[in-house]
Amino acid sequence: MFFVSVTSVLGQQLPEILQNKSVNDSNYLPDFSFAGYHNGEKNSPMNFGKVINAFDYGVIANDGLDDSKALKKAIEETSKIQGKVTLQLPSGRLILSDILYLERSHFVLRGAGTGPNGTEIYCPRPLMYAENPEVLQELREYLLEFDKRQGEKENNIDLPFSQYAWAGGFIWTKVPGVRVKSYLQKYEKPYDVVAKVLNGKRGALSFKVSEVKNVKVGDVVELQIFNKDGEKGKIIDDLYKNQEVQVGSHHWSFPDLPLVKQQVRISEISGNMVTINSPLTIDIKSSYKAQLVIWQHLEELGIEHLKITFPKSPRVAHHVEPGFNGIYLTRVFNSWVNNVVIENADSGILSEEIANVTIKNVTTKGENFAHYTVMMQGTYNVLAQGIKVYNKAVHPLSFNTFATKSVYLDCEVFVDPILDQHSGANHQNLFDNIKVHLTPNPDRSYPLFTGGGAGYWKPSHGAYSTFWNIHVDVLEGLGKTEPVLLNGMKDGPYARIIGVNGNHNLDVNYEPMAHIESVNKPTEAVPSLYRYQLKNRLKNRLKNQ
Repeated sequence: MFFVSVTSVLGQQLPEILQNKSVNDSNYLPDFSFAGYHNGEKNSPMNFGKVINAFDYGVIANDGLDDSKALKKAIEETSKIQGKVTLQLPSGRLILSDILYLERSHFVLRGAGTGPNGTEIYCPRPLMYAENPEVLQELREYLLEFDKRQGEKENNIDLPFSQYAWAGGFIWTKVPGVRVKSYLQKYEKPYDVVAKVLNGKRGALSFKVSEVKNVKVGDVVELQIFNKDGEKGKIIDDLYKNQEVQVGSHHWSFPDLPLVKQQVRISEISGNMVTINSPLTIDIKSSYKAQLVIWQHLEELGIEHLKITFPKSPRVAHHVEPGFNGIYLTRVFNSWVNNVVIENADSGILSEEIANVTIKNVTTKGENFAHYTVMMQGTYNVLAQGIKVYNKAVHPLSFNTFATKSVYLDCEVFVDPILDQHSGANHQNLFDNIKVHLTPNPDRSYPLFTGGGAGYWKPSHGAYSTFWNIHVDVLEGLGKTEPVLLNGMKDGPYARIIGVNGNHNLDVNYEPMAHIESVNKPTEAVPSLYRYQLKNRLKNRLKNQ
């Protein structure tokens, strides 16, 4: 939590929530400034190590031939080079029909840009026609065992879920041999525990442990916090602040899987106290059986300056997408995606088990009806900045299962916008300085805050999810005097909604216990909460040095 001692910036009044001199559950505001590449303190590098031309491995643009084998060979060979490496793709169209796995740290896949003379990766057929990824075997078994199906009687649809509905991509980062996500008990293995965490305080950087073994300052580990106490577990109260919201069974059905996770770098070890590089999201109590474990991941991996395109294709149904998916980020830390255009995708960029990643300057467009554009799932401290959504999508901007302390910043949605919080113990995420263009329903309402997700993972989000400076461009009905009601969320406890404004009078309905202020007033003193908190955190660090 950052506290201010002044009530204005350059003479403009600060929002009330930034003026609190004491903290309690009703006025708590998380510090989101740790999101992004190196906690937002560095830009992704413009030049990165030795540059290798993919042309030297037979990657030839604009010849009308499939480049999959040559691209895979180029990645395989350049991955053997020690140190930092950039694989430079040629200008023009490359044809890709198989998955490009990026499996090493200190590696950049770089195109020649997104303009007319840039690099286009064209994928003529979906992932369903590629070889089944071994790493998704567990997901495939899960979908069969639990008979996951999409049923739409009105459309005569009763079809099994696709393994690519929320996973997979033609460019795919992964650690070889490591699971992406837990689905089935039979695949569970003992955690490589390096410390048992005894207690800690929400917002703190240090906490007490029983002992530390096989870990040192600078290591990146995963903090895991469990619900071992069933349906009435205290951690559920901590996440949802004792509000009367539907809590799904997944919160207690898997006591050996963490309910809250943070991937963190250890900055200090002193006796039985450990200090990490970003603050705890909740209090840690002894009953939570919290622990630090080894987290297998890649670092300093970049994907940049390219365009990914797919053919126009008919939409069958939700969750049965064939796999026109662009990028799948898994198991990366201090990494980035920058300057990417994705056209006609089922999902543009999907994520799972990533932390301190910046996804910047991504545009999604096309005629196909997408599932996701840039989706955050299993993310911690991830920053998605400058995302432009021109295509229609079920979930245009989405915080999905286990997304925590992540941020959408300076994004714009041009078609049917929804600021989706998709259930699954996601909490303390930020929509910051977002612009949306919408047409109200006939009753002058619009479900801007609708949250998706399955009932077994409800509610839509935990406490302290935040919306800051949301600009609403109303496209129709501007001649009417009645305000447009922005609604849809009834199970999102303790949300913070500050500065919803636009070209027409607006009302906001958000439940329960939301902090709502400055409706119809842009937050001119603090147009971006993320930037404001980052600036003050760095300033305070300099003062204390």
